Amino acid sequence: MDDSAGVFDPSSDPPTRASTPPLTPFLEGTWQEKSSEAVLEASAGVLPDDVYDVALSRWGAAIRRFLVRILKKQSDWIAAMQARVRTDWLDAYFVYTSSLGTHTFFMTLLPAVFFFGHDRTGRGLVVILGMGVYWTSIIKDFVCAPRPYAPPVVRLKMGNHHLEYGFPSTHSTNSASIALYIHTLIYRLYLSGTISTTTLYWLQAALAWYTFSIVFGRLYCGMHSILDCAVGVIIGAAIWASYWATEDVIEQWISTPGWPVPVTLISLGLLMINQHPQPVDDCPCFEDSIAFVSSMVGVLLGEWHAIQFGLLQSKDSSYGDGPNWAIWLSFAALKLFFGILSIFVWRLVAKKVLHTVLPPTFRFAAHIFTLPNRRFYTPATDYERVPIEPGLHPIPSVIDLTLSPSVSSQASASLPRFGSEGLKLRNGNTGEAKAPANEWPDKGTVNIHDSYSGASDKPEGKRKHYDADVLTRAMVYAGIGMIASEWGPVVFQFLGWSGP
Repeated sequence: MDDSAGVFDPSSDPPTRASTPPLTPFLEGTWQEKSSEAVLEASAGVLPDDVYDVALSRWGAAIRRFLVRILKKQSDWIAAMQARVRTDWLDAYFVYTSSLGTHTFFMTLLPAVFFFGHDRTGRGLVVILGMGVYWTSIIKDFVCAPRPYAPPVVRLKMGNHHLEYGFPSTHSTNSASIALYIHTLIYRLYLSGTISTTTLYWLQAALAWYTFSIVFGRLYCGMHSILDCAVGVIIGAAIWASYWATEDVIEQWISTPGWPVPVTLISLGLLMINQHPQPVDDCPCFEDSIAFVSSMVGVLLGEWHAIQFGLLQSKDSSYGDGPNWAIWLSFAALKLFFGILSIFVWRLVAKKVLHTVLPPTFRFAAHIFTLPNRRFYTPATDYERVPIEPGLHPIPSVIDLTLSPSVSSQASASLPRFGSEGLKLRNGNTGEAKAPANEWPDKGTVNIHDSYSGASDKPEGKRKHYDADVLTRAMVYAGIGMIASEWGPVVFQFLGWSGP
């Protein structure tokens, strides 16, 4: 096969797609505004449609074709909207407020809810957010739909969320579910007479503005289509309603004595991770799912353990006689500092230990039985140790929150190379995708079983994955959940730092 086989030239894109400048395969060309410098970035969901038709299940491929047809129209609508309303101030506002809908923001904020004694509220937030991230990630990897096409859309981004698929919007799901859950809490306060009607209205307005800022912001920033956001809001509302209906049952169940609770939680968590769909592109959705599923398991395990052993006797004690805001703020700062520090230290130490222990353990187990292996993840039999990552990444993307207004140009790409086992086809077709002659001239047949020849073949910015990463991430984030819900509050209680 000649060197050009399996590579689609952007100039041969179908007429329905915007013409684009030639770019490196797999990558988007990103031009910083007010600068002529081009930056290449990986993009998910923009391979030729035939690749997804072959690789996805029949349902997944059909849904994706429907979404892509709508996306082509809505990309023009979003571009027209941006042309009318964009200003420098709004660019900054919607890009920065988008961080308030990320799992990074919530993973940083949620431990404080537990540290200040609001454990039931904390569990509700973790479960609602976790299920939102998990279900939207499953749908994203199941249908592999791209984000709005750029051009014509101007893409304004923060962090690495643009590397994920587009449908549905996780930001929209999180903002809708959290707004509804918090509204439930404040409405209970209103019914109990704790807050006035005026306060209720102000809080409702704030929640509505928060949701609008996140959801409309995804459209304004060119990160999602109207359909992505609408379905995301619906999923968020459904998750909130489900938890609202089952919250008391869940709370009663995790207080049940005996080992069935932890065994069920751990087994269910591992099953949820194992059954996550495998995408066509190297999409980070799976890592997000591991983090939140494991955090849910850790938080619920922490509550169960604390109840069984009576570790948290008093969660609402005060500091001294009468309110003293100076003392309260001092202890609050101590709890936040040492609580967050303990999470960072746990992650760094646990990750180092697990990356040392798991690879040889997996290699030994591989001689006894066949280990499960996920696409894009190198098995332990193919490496000696997990390389040390450059830089500090205690929480996903928390260091990478940089404002980057950009105009992205999507390039048709050569097919992904999936390693020695190739791409597992879910619809029973063969491993080759035929390019329609009228749309992709002179390119013939594309083999989707090619493998990476080396790191230089991988898109810039894509780090290599190892099978040890999956269990490492699961155990690290389960530990973070337990630190937030049990270990941290227990230590603070022992030190006399407990308070409202």
